[in-house]
Amino acid sequence: MLGGLPLPAVLAALAVAVAASVVVSVGLGPVSIPPLTVARSLWAHLTGAAAPVDAAQDFIVWQLRTPRVLLGVFVGAGLAVAGLLVQAMVRNPVGDPYILGLSSGASVGAVLVITSLGATAAGLFTGPAAAFLGAALTGLLVFVLSRVRGRLQPARMVLAGVALGQLLGGVTSFLLLRTRNTDAQQQVLFWMLGSLAGARWDLMGVCAVVVVVLLVPLCWQANRLNLLVLGDDGASALGTDPTRTRAWLFVAVGLLTGTAVAVSGSIGFVGLVVPNLARLLFGADHRRTLPVCALLGALVIVWSDAAARLVLAPSELPIGILTAAIGVPVFLYVLRRSATGSVGV
Repeated sequence: MLGGLPLPAVLAALAVAVAASVVVSVGLGPVSIPPLTVARSLWAHLTGAAAPVDAAQDFIVWQLRTPRVLLGVFVGAGLAVAGLLVQAMVRNPVGDPYILGLSSGASVGAVLVITSLGATAAGLFTGPAAAFLGAALTGLLVFVLSRVRGRLQPARMVLAGVALGQLLGGVTSFLLLRTRNTDAQQQVLFWMLGSLAGARWDLMGVCAVVVVVLLVPLCWQANRLNLLVLGDDGASALGTDPTRTRAWLFVAVGLLTGTAVAVSGSIGFVGLVVPNLARLLFGADHRRTLPVCALLGALVIVWSDAAARLVLAPSELPIGILTAAIGVPVFLYVLRRSATGSVGV
């Protein structure tokens, strides 16, 4: 639809949309704050000047909502890019980082800590660290099971991920059923559907570093993704080692998904819906789609989180419910309106 537009113009427009969404979203909540006030508070903190707004509003903006919204930006970007990478690796538009079992591994780690130490102890770095470790170990196991005579096989990767995901899902259910701590049970259920409620500046910083550090080389070598979807023979003929490329992409997917799940819980559909939307709107060239995908993912999570805070205010919905409710109908609408009706990679 929009594939003919210059990439710099597309990225600039999306970046402006993300920045504007951050300012507006920070002002939304039980205590509404005008966007101009939010912008003044953010500018004061970024430049070191005295905040020209009320102290209570400044505290809400800078300490409570800004880290949460920024965390949503990087979580959304990370999950969307991870989904795009998985779809390129397995050459299937319905690929998703969760089919590799990484989310299930993270869930086991987090749930084990929450049910063993209690909700309070798991709310510190212990919970996110355990979730990331669970995702990393699961990714390592999938990587080992997917190798045949030294080569990564996409089909085996999917099968191993799905099988381990089912096994780990059963382990998570067992851990949840055996605990008698009702507070821990509620936190586990809320975490498994995804939430940015536990956002802090330090967690946001870790997530931002991982996403940015990985996104730069991925964009630089995006053409290898174009070669990879041609098949192993085609990629090899054009000078790309498919096994080595898949190994590097697998590590990137593991880091992106593990970090995102560790700090925000299991937020589904973003890695499936956003890459397909990006391809339908801007074409299948990964040199265009990859940066666009990151910005679209950020927009989806920022506004899904805003809706999660407002729909049942002052209570809060798990963000995973909103990503499914918002993302899937939009994806189906764009698919219906597309010229070819195809979402092939």
